[in-house]
Amino acid sequence: MSVSVRMDESLVEQARSAAKAEFRTVQGQLEFWAKVGRAALDNPDLPASFIAESLMAMAEPREDVTPFVPRSRK
Repeated sequence: MSVSVRMDESLVEQARSAAKAEFRTVQGQLEFWAKVGRAALDNPDLPASFIAESLMAMAEPREDVTPFVPRSRK
C-alpha cells in the first residue's frame, strides 16, 4: 500500500542523509524513525538507542544471527 504524505523538506533531507549512511531508502528511513518513535512512546523507560538497536536486530535474517552462548562460571 502506498500513501502520499506531505512532509517538511528539512526532515526529508535529514532522512535522505541518514538513509544513505544506513543503506536504506528515504521511505525506509522515515518508516524506521516512526517505528522507533512509536516504541519509545510505548516504552518511556527504555533509551531510544536501545529501541533502535533492538528493532534492527529483529530485522536481521535468522540465518545471520549468532546464538547467545553464556560464559561458563568458574
